[in-house]
Amino acid sequence: MSDGAPLTTLDVEALKAEFPILNREAYGKRLVYLDSAASAQKPRAVIDAMRHAMEHSYANVHRGLHLLSNETTAAYEDARKAAAEFLNACSPDEIIFTSGGTDAFNLVSYAMSVTEIAEGDEIILSLAEHHSNIVPWHFLRERKGAVLKWLDVSDDGEIDLDAYAALFTDKTKLVAVSHMSNVLGALTPAKEMARIAHEHGAKILFDGCQAGVHGSVDVQDIDCDFYAITGHKLYGPSGVGVLYGKMDALKDLPPFKGGGEMIDMVTTETVTYNEPPHRFEAGTPPILEAIGLGAALKWMQGKGVDAIAAHEARLRDHVLEELAKLNFVRVYGRAANKAPIIAFSVDGAHPHDVSAILDRTGVAVRAGHHCAQPLMKRLGVSATARASFGAYNTHDDVEALISGLHKTHEMLG
Repeated sequence: MSDGAPLTTLDVEALKAEFPILNREAYGKRLVYLDSAASAQKPRAVIDAMRHAMEHSYANVHRGLHLLSNETTAAYEDARKAAAEFLNACSPDEIIFTSGGTDAFNLVSYAMSVTEIAEGDEIILSLAEHHSNIVPWHFLRERKGAVLKWLDVSDDGEIDLDAYAALFTDKTKLVAVSHMSNVLGALTPAKEMARIAHEHGAKILFDGCQAGVHGSVDVQDIDCDFYAITGHKLYGPSGVGVLYGKMDALKDLPPFKGGGEMIDMVTTETVTYNEPPHRFEAGTPPILEAIGLGAALKWMQGKGVDAIAAHEARLRDHVLEELAKLNFVRVYGRAANKAPIIAFSVDGAHPHDVSAILDRTGVAVRAGHHCAQPLMKRLGVSATARASFGAYNTHDDVEALISGLHKTHEMLG
Protein backbone atom coordinates (compact mmCIF):
# COMPACT_ATOMS: atom_id res chain seq x y z
CA MET A 1 0.00 0.00 0.00
CA SER A 2 1.27 3.43 -0.84
CA ASP A 3 0.87 4.78 2.70
CA GLY A 4 2.90 1.91 4.17
CA ALA A 5 -0.04 0.54 6.17
CA PRO A 6 -0.10 -3.24 6.60
CA LEU A 7 -2.46 -5.27 4.46
CA THR A 8 -5.63 -6.75 5.92
CA THR A 9 -5.77 -9.55 3.34
CA LEU A 10 -3.04 -11.34 1.43
CA ASP A 11 -2.54 -11.90 -2.25
CA VAL A 12 -0.96 -15.26 -1.48
CA GLU A 13 0.06 -16.12 -5.03
CA ALA A 14 1.84 -12.79 -5.39
CA LEU A 15 3.43 -13.25 -1.97
CA LYS A 16 4.59 -16.76 -2.84
CA ALA A 17 6.25 -15.41 -5.99
CA GLU A 18 8.53 -13.33 -3.74
CA PHE A 19 10.26 -16.56 -2.60
CA PRO A 20 12.65 -17.66 -5.36
CA ILE A 21 13.23 -21.16 -3.93
CA LEU A 22 9.55 -22.02 -4.23
CA ASN A 23 9.89 -21.95 -8.02
CA ARG A 24 12.00 -25.11 -8.00
CA GLU A 25 10.86 -28.68 -8.26
CA ALA A 26 11.58 -31.69 -6.03
CA TYR A 27 11.97 -35.00 -7.87
CA GLY A 28 10.15 -33.51 -10.84
CA LYS A 29 7.18 -32.45 -8.71
CA ARG A 30 6.05 -29.01 -7.60
CA LEU A 31 7.85 -28.22 -4.33
CA VAL A 32 5.42 -28.06 -1.41
CA TYR A 33 7.41 -26.79 1.54
CA LEU A 34 5.72 -27.69 4.85
CA ASP A 35 8.69 -27.43 7.22
CA SER A 36 8.57 -23.76 8.15
CA ALA A 37 8.48 -24.50 11.89
CA ALA A 38 12.03 -25.82 11.49
CA SER A 39 13.17 -23.03 9.19
CA ALA A 40 11.21 -20.74 6.88
CA GLN A 41 12.15 -19.81 3.34
CA LYS A 42 13.40 -16.31 2.51
CA PRO A 43 11.68 -13.62 0.42
CA ARG A 44 13.48 -11.56 -2.17
CA ALA A 45 13.41 -8.54 0.18
CA VAL A 46 15.70 -10.34 2.64
CA ILE A 47 18.03 -11.71 -0.03
CA ASP A 48 18.33 -8.29 -1.65
CA ALA A 49 18.96 -6.48 1.65
CA MET A 50 21.85 -8.79 2.54
CA ARG A 51 23.30 -8.71 -0.97
CA HIS A 52 23.08 -4.91 -1.09
CA ALA A 53 24.94 -4.64 2.22
CA MET A 54 27.69 -6.92 0.95
CA GLU A 55 28.00 -5.24 -2.42
CA HIS A 56 27.68 -1.58 -1.45
CA SER A 57 28.48 -0.74 2.17
CA TYR A 58 29.87 -3.63 4.18
CA ALA A 59 32.24 -2.82 7.03
CA ASN A 60 32.44 -3.57 10.72
CA VAL A 61 30.01 -1.68 12.92
CA HIS A 62 30.31 0.88 15.72
CA ARG A 63 34.08 1.31 15.76
CA GLY A 64 34.78 2.83 12.36
CA LEU A 65 34.52 6.50 11.44
CA HIS A 66 34.62 6.06 7.66
CA LEU A 67 31.64 6.10 5.31
CA LEU A 68 31.18 2.34 4.92
CA SER A 69 31.29 1.73 8.66
CA ASN A 70 28.80 4.52 9.30
CA GLU A 71 26.42 3.16 6.66
CA THR A 72 26.64 -0.40 7.95
CA THR A 73 26.26 0.71 11.57
CA ALA A 74 23.14 2.66 10.61
CA ALA A 75 21.68 -0.41 8.86
CA TYR A 76 22.55 -2.66 11.81
CA GLU A 77 20.98 -0.33 14.35
CA ASP A 78 17.96 0.16 12.09
CA ALA A 79 17.45 -3.61 12.35
CA ARG A 80 17.48 -3.26 16.13
CA LYS A 81 14.77 -0.62 15.85
CA ALA A 82 12.77 -2.92 13.58
CA ALA A 83 12.96 -5.70 16.19
CA ALA A 84 11.89 -3.30 18.94
CA GLU A 85 8.90 -2.24 16.87
CA PHE A 86 8.04 -5.85 15.98
CA LEU A 87 7.92 -6.83 19.67
CA ASN A 88 6.67 -3.44 20.92
CA ALA A 89 9.65 -3.05 23.25
CA CYS A 90 9.92 0.23 25.14
CA SER A 91 13.28 0.98 23.54
CA PRO A 92 15.72 -0.48 20.99
CA ASP A 93 18.16 -0.68 23.92
CA GLU A 94 16.06 -3.62 25.19
CA ILE A 95 16.92 -5.61 22.04
CA ILE A 96 20.01 -7.84 22.10
CA PHE A 97 21.16 -9.53 18.93
CA THR A 98 22.03 -13.18 19.50
CA SER A 99 22.85 -16.08 17.22
CA GLY A 100 19.31 -17.40 17.74
CA GLY A 101 16.91 -18.66 20.37
CA THR A 102 19.38 -21.16 21.80
CA ASP A 103 21.96 -18.43 22.32
CA ALA A 104 19.35 -16.24 24.03
CA PHE A 105 18.40 -18.94 26.54
CA ASN A 106 22.03 -19.70 27.29
CA LEU A 107 22.73 -16.00 27.82
CA VAL A 108 20.00 -15.69 30.45
CA SER A 109 20.95 -19.01 32.03
CA TYR A 110 24.60 -18.08 32.43
CA ALA A 111 23.93 -14.54 33.62
CA MET A 112 21.34 -15.63 36.19
CA SER A 113 23.66 -18.36 37.42
CA VAL A 114 26.13 -15.64 38.43
CA THR A 115 23.75 -13.30 40.20
CA GLU A 116 20.44 -14.93 41.04
CA ILE A 117 20.45 -18.74 41.11
CA ALA A 118 21.81 -20.57 44.12
CA GLU A 119 21.51 -24.13 45.38
CA GLY A 120 17.88 -25.05 45.96
CA ASP A 121 16.45 -22.22 43.87
CA GLU A 122 13.67 -23.31 41.55
CA ILE A 123 13.08 -22.92 37.80
CA ILE A 124 9.68 -23.80 36.32
CA LEU A 125 9.54 -25.37 32.85
CA SER A 126 6.74 -27.01 30.91
CA LEU A 127 6.79 -30.46 29.34
CA ALA A 128 6.21 -28.80 25.95
CA GLU A 129 9.60 -27.10 25.79
CA HIS A 130 12.09 -27.34 22.96
CA HIS A 131 15.42 -28.78 24.09
CA SER A 132 17.05 -25.37 23.63
CA ASN A 133 14.85 -24.12 26.47
CA ILE A 134 15.56 -27.14 28.65
CA VAL A 135 19.26 -27.93 28.45
CA PRO A 136 20.54 -24.51 29.66
CA TRP A 137 18.46 -24.92 32.81
CA HIS A 138 19.79 -28.45 33.31
CA PHE A 139 23.22 -26.78 33.35
CA LEU A 140 22.06 -24.82 36.40
CA ARG A 141 20.71 -28.01 37.97
CA GLU A 142 24.06 -29.74 37.44
CA ARG A 143 26.35 -26.84 38.29
CA LYS A 144 24.43 -24.74 40.80
CA GLY A 145 22.07 -27.23 42.43
CA ALA A 146 18.98 -25.54 41.01
CA VAL A 147 15.71 -27.47 41.14
CA LEU A 148 13.72 -27.92 37.92
CA LYS A 149 9.96 -28.09 38.42
CA TRP A 150 7.88 -29.40 35.55
CA LEU A 151 4.48 -28.13 34.49
CA ASP A 152 2.32 -30.72 32.74
CA VAL A 153 0.34 -29.90 29.60
CA SER A 154 -2.87 -31.41 28.27
CA ASP A 155 -2.97 -33.78 25.31
CA ASP A 156 -3.53 -30.67 23.19
CA GLY A 157 -0.57 -28.84 24.74
CA GLU A 158 -2.63 -26.48 26.87
CA ILE A 159 -1.62 -25.25 30.33
CA ASP A 160 -3.70 -25.38 33.49
CA LEU A 161 -3.10 -22.04 35.22
CA ASP A 162 -4.14 -23.38 38.63
CA ALA A 163 -1.60 -26.21 38.36
CA TYR A 164 0.97 -23.65 37.23
CA ALA A 165 0.31 -21.34 40.19
CA ALA A 166 0.60 -24.30 42.59
CA LEU A 167 4.23 -24.90 41.56
CA PHE A 168 5.52 -21.64 43.02
CA THR A 169 7.31 -21.38 46.35
CA ASP A 170 9.47 -18.72 47.91
CA LYS A 171 12.43 -20.43 46.20
CA THR A 172 11.09 -19.95 42.65
CA LYS A 173 13.34 -17.57 40.74
CA LEU A 174 12.44 -18.09 37.08
CA VAL A 175 9.81 -19.45 34.71
CA ALA A 176 11.07 -20.44 31.24
CA VAL A 177 8.30 -21.57 28.90
CA SER A 178 7.39 -21.56 25.23
CA HIS A 179 4.83 -19.01 24.06
CA MET A 180 3.82 -21.59 21.43
CA SER A 181 4.63 -25.28 21.18
CA ASN A 182 6.79 -26.22 18.21
CA VAL A 183 5.06 -29.61 18.09
CA LEU A 184 1.41 -29.01 18.96
CA GLY A 185 1.08 -25.35 18.00
CA ALA A 186 -0.68 -24.55 21.27
CA LEU A 187 -0.50 -20.92 22.40
CA THR A 188 0.48 -20.32 26.02
CA PRO A 189 -1.57 -17.85 28.15
CA ALA A 190 1.50 -15.65 28.39
CA LYS A 191 0.03 -12.57 30.04
CA GLU A 192 -1.61 -14.57 32.83
CA MET A 193 1.52 -16.64 33.38
CA ALA A 194 3.66 -13.50 33.64
CA ARG A 195 1.25 -11.99 36.16
CA ILE A 196 1.36 -15.09 38.37
CA ALA A 197 5.17 -15.28 38.17
CA HIS A 198 5.55 -11.65 39.20
CA GLU A 199 3.08 -12.08 42.07
CA HIS A 200 5.56 -14.65 43.42
CA GLY A 201 8.60 -12.47 42.81
CA ALA A 202 9.91 -14.59 39.93
CA LYS A 203 11.10 -13.53 36.50
CA ILE A 204 9.64 -15.06 33.36
CA LEU A 205 11.22 -15.85 29.98
CA PHE A 206 9.24 -16.84 26.91
CA ASP A 207 10.53 -18.86 23.99
CA GLY A 208 8.80 -16.93 21.20
CA CYS A 209 10.55 -18.68 18.32
CA GLN A 210 7.21 -20.04 17.05
CA ALA A 211 4.73 -17.51 18.44
CA GLY A 212 6.62 -14.60 16.91
CA VAL A 213 5.96 -16.05 13.46
CA HIS A 214 2.23 -16.68 13.73
CA GLY A 215 0.75 -13.52 15.26
CA SER A 216 1.42 -10.18 16.89
CA VAL A 217 3.60 -10.13 20.01
CA ASP A 218 3.49 -7.25 22.50
CA VAL A 219 6.07 -7.73 25.22
CA GLN A 220 4.84 -4.70 27.13
CA ASP A 221 1.30 -6.08 27.26
CA ILE A 222 2.55 -9.54 28.24
CA ASP A 223 4.82 -7.90 30.83
CA CYS A 224 7.50 -10.55 30.45
CA ASP A 225 11.07 -10.08 31.62
CA PHE A 226 12.65 -11.83 28.63
CA TYR A 227 11.41 -12.90 25.19
CA ALA A 228 13.38 -14.69 22.47
CA ILE A 229 12.82 -14.92 18.72
CA THR A 230 15.01 -16.41 16.00
CA GLY A 231 15.63 -15.08 12.52
CA HIS A 232 15.48 -18.22 10.41
CA LYS A 233 11.88 -18.98 11.40
CA LEU A 234 10.83 -15.37 10.71
CA TYR A 235 11.64 -15.52 6.99
CA GLY A 236 15.10 -14.15 7.79
CA PRO A 237 18.60 -15.63 7.82
CA SER A 238 20.02 -18.20 10.21
CA GLY A 239 22.71 -17.26 12.70
CA VAL A 240 20.80 -14.35 14.21
CA GLY A 241 18.03 -13.85 16.73
CA VAL A 242 16.81 -11.44 19.35
CA LEU A 243 16.62 -11.50 23.10
CA TYR A 244 14.28 -8.85 24.44
CA GLY A 245 14.80 -7.95 28.07
CA LYS A 246 13.23 -5.33 30.29
CA MET A 247 15.90 -2.73 30.90
CA ASP A 248 15.76 -3.23 34.67
CA ALA A 249 16.27 -6.97 34.19
CA LEU A 250 19.13 -6.46 31.74
CA LYS A 251 20.95 -4.06 34.02
CA ASP A 252 20.92 -6.71 36.74
CA LEU A 253 22.67 -9.27 34.52
CA PRO A 254 26.45 -9.59 34.08
CA PRO A 255 27.92 -10.12 30.60
CA PHE A 256 27.71 -13.56 29.03
CA LYS A 257 30.78 -13.25 26.76
CA GLY A 258 33.85 -11.03 26.86
CA GLY A 259 35.42 -9.07 24.04
CA GLY A 260 35.04 -5.94 21.99
CA GLU A 261 31.95 -3.70 22.16
CA MET A 262 30.75 -5.07 25.51
CA ILE A 263 33.39 -3.11 27.41
CA ASP A 264 33.47 0.40 28.79
CA MET A 265 37.11 0.50 29.88
CA VAL A 266 39.86 -2.12 30.03
CA THR A 267 43.11 -1.73 31.97
CA THR A 268 45.67 -4.23 33.14
CA GLU A 269 43.98 -4.25 36.55
CA THR A 270 40.25 -3.81 35.88
CA VAL A 271 37.45 -3.94 33.32
CA THR A 272 34.15 -2.07 33.31
CA TYR A 273 31.24 -2.96 31.10
CA ASN A 274 29.09 -1.18 28.56
CA GLU A 275 25.40 -0.55 29.08
CA PRO A 276 22.75 -2.90 27.63
CA PRO A 277 22.31 -3.99 24.92
CA HIS A 278 25.99 -3.69 23.94
CA ARG A 279 27.08 -5.37 27.19
CA PHE A 280 25.75 -8.61 25.73
CA GLU A 281 27.11 -8.28 22.17
CA ALA A 282 30.77 -9.16 22.45
CA GLY A 283 32.96 -9.13 19.37
CA THR A 284 31.93 -8.63 15.78
CA PRO A 285 28.18 -9.28 15.69
CA PRO A 286 26.18 -11.05 12.94
CA ILE A 287 26.09 -7.86 10.89
CA LEU A 288 24.68 -9.08 7.59
CA GLU A 289 22.34 -11.47 9.35
CA ALA A 290 20.94 -8.71 11.56
CA ILE A 291 20.36 -6.55 8.49
CA GLY A 292 18.58 -9.51 6.89
CA LEU A 293 16.47 -10.04 10.00
CA GLY A 294 15.50 -6.38 10.01
CA ALA A 295 14.39 -6.73 6.39
CA ALA A 296 12.37 -9.85 7.25
CA LEU A 297 10.57 -8.16 10.13
CA LYS A 298 9.75 -5.14 7.97
CA TRP A 299 8.55 -7.52 5.24
CA MET A 300 6.20 -9.25 7.69
CA GLN A 301 4.85 -5.98 8.99
CA GLY A 302 4.41 -4.70 5.46
CA LYS A 303 2.32 -7.73 4.57
CA GLY A 304 0.46 -7.44 7.87
CA VAL A 305 1.26 -9.82 10.73
CA ASP A 306 -2.45 -10.22 11.48
CA ALA A 307 -3.23 -10.81 7.80
CA ILE A 308 -0.60 -13.55 7.68
CA ALA A 309 -2.06 -15.09 10.85
CA ALA A 310 -5.58 -15.04 9.41
CA HIS A 311 -4.40 -16.74 6.22
CA GLU A 312 -2.55 -19.38 8.23
CA ALA A 313 -5.64 -19.98 10.37
CA ARG A 314 -7.63 -20.78 7.24
CA LEU A 315 -4.93 -23.21 6.14
CA ARG A 316 -4.95 -24.81 9.61
CA ASP A 317 -8.71 -25.30 9.52
CA HIS A 318 -8.52 -26.74 6.01
CA VAL A 319 -5.81 -29.27 6.76
CA LEU A 320 -7.41 -30.38 10.03
CA GLU A 321 -10.73 -30.86 8.26
CA GLU A 322 -9.11 -32.94 5.54
CA LEU A 323 -7.01 -34.99 7.95
CA ALA A 324 -10.13 -35.83 9.95
CA LYS A 325 -11.39 -37.70 6.87
CA LEU A 326 -8.37 -40.03 6.89
CA ASN A 327 -9.03 -42.86 9.32
CA PHE A 328 -5.39 -43.95 9.09
CA VAL A 329 -3.98 -40.63 10.36
CA ARG A 330 -3.79 -39.50 13.98
CA VAL A 331 -3.35 -35.79 14.71
CA TYR A 332 -1.71 -34.65 17.95
CA GLY A 333 -2.91 -31.39 19.45
CA ARG A 334 -6.15 -29.57 18.72
CA ALA A 335 -5.90 -26.62 21.07
CA ALA A 336 -8.15 -23.64 20.45
CA ASN A 337 -6.43 -21.01 18.29
CA LYS A 338 -3.49 -23.33 17.62
CA ALA A 339 -0.94 -22.39 14.98
CA PRO A 340 -0.75 -24.19 11.62
CA ILE A 341 1.74 -26.67 13.08
CA ILE A 342 0.31 -30.16 12.64
CA ALA A 343 1.94 -33.16 14.30
CA PHE A 344 0.57 -36.48 13.06
CA SER A 345 1.23 -40.18 12.55
CA VAL A 346 0.15 -42.69 9.93
CA ASP A 347 -1.05 -46.09 11.12
CA GLY A 348 1.57 -48.78 10.71
CA ALA A 349 4.27 -46.40 9.48
CA HIS A 350 7.31 -44.87 11.13
CA PRO A 351 7.35 -41.05 10.82
CA HIS A 352 10.70 -41.21 9.01
CA ASP A 353 9.17 -43.43 6.34
CA VAL A 354 6.18 -41.11 6.06
CA SER A 355 8.50 -38.15 5.51
CA ALA A 356 10.60 -40.02 2.95
CA ILE A 357 7.60 -41.05 0.86
CA LEU A 358 6.01 -37.59 1.04
CA ASP A 359 9.33 -36.13 -0.06
CA ARG A 360 9.18 -38.17 -3.28
CA THR A 361 5.79 -36.55 -4.00
CA GLY A 362 7.36 -33.11 -3.63
CA VAL A 363 6.01 -32.51 -0.11
CA ALA A 364 8.60 -31.58 2.53
CA VAL A 365 7.59 -32.32 6.15
CA ARG A 366 9.54 -32.93 9.33
CA ALA A 367 9.84 -36.25 11.16
CA GLY A 368 11.37 -37.10 14.53
CA HIS A 369 11.06 -35.95 18.11
CA HIS A 370 11.32 -32.26 17.06
CA CYS A 371 13.81 -31.54 19.88
CA ALA A 372 10.98 -32.09 22.36
CA GLN A 373 11.60 -35.49 23.93
CA PRO A 374 9.80 -34.75 27.23
CA LEU A 375 6.68 -33.88 25.22
CA MET A 376 7.05 -37.02 23.11
CA LYS A 377 7.13 -39.07 26.31
CA ARG A 378 4.06 -37.18 27.56
CA LEU A 379 2.23 -38.05 24.32
CA GLY A 380 3.34 -41.68 24.50
CA VAL A 381 5.27 -41.68 21.22
CA SER A 382 8.92 -41.61 20.22
CA ALA A 383 8.39 -39.42 17.15
CA THR A 384 5.78 -37.85 14.88
CA ALA A 385 5.63 -36.34 11.44
CA ARG A 386 4.98 -32.60 11.36
CA ALA A 387 3.57 -30.37 8.63
CA SER A 388 4.01 -26.68 9.36
CA PHE A 389 2.58 -23.90 7.22
CA GLY A 390 3.76 -20.36 6.55
CA ALA A 391 2.64 -17.21 4.81
CA TYR A 392 3.56 -18.62 1.37
CA ASN A 393 1.55 -21.83 1.63
CA THR A 394 -1.72 -22.27 -0.23
CA HIS A 395 -4.77 -24.48 -0.09
CA ASP A 396 -3.28 -26.39 -3.04
CA ASP A 397 -0.41 -27.29 -0.68
CA VAL A 398 -2.94 -28.78 1.74
CA GLU A 399 -4.36 -30.91 -1.06
CA ALA A 400 -0.86 -32.01 -2.05
CA LEU A 401 -0.22 -33.17 1.52
CA ILE A 402 -3.50 -35.12 1.64
CA SER A 403 -2.77 -36.74 -1.72
CA GLY A 404 0.70 -37.68 -0.54
CA LEU A 405 -0.68 -39.24 2.63
CA HIS A 406 -3.04 -41.41 0.59
CA LYS A 407 -0.04 -42.65 -1.41
CA THR A 408 1.92 -43.20 1.81
CA HIS A 409 -0.88 -45.29 3.27
CA GLU A 410 -1.15 -47.34 0.09
CA MET A 411 2.57 -48.13 0.26
CA LEU A 412 2.94 -48.67 4.02
CA GLY A 413 -0.52 -49.34 5.41
